Amino acid sequence: MELISLVGNCAAFLTTISFLPQAIKTIKSRDTRQLSLPMYLMFVAGVALWIVYGLHVNSMPIIVGNVITLLLAGSILTVKIKSTFSSKRG
Repeated sequence: MELISLVGNCAAFLTTISFLPQAIKTIKSRDTRQLSLPMYLMFVAGVALWIVYGLHVNSMPIIVGNVITLLLAGSILTVKIKSTFSSKRG
């Protein structure tokens, strides 16, 4: 494996796995008060676009890393949206 491919794979791994602690904490606690809804909406949309780009250029590190990130950040966003709308009703 070329050095630049190793760097890309490490970058994809680290940026992807960085969402795991926040996802676990958010899912367990359901506390999303300190999380920004606009930030997560923009981030998840951006990750989805990275997946489209990765498919277009046929780059597995981009595709796999962003699919996993989409699942983790998407789960945080889902909890945030549910929390936001349930607090406005009650």
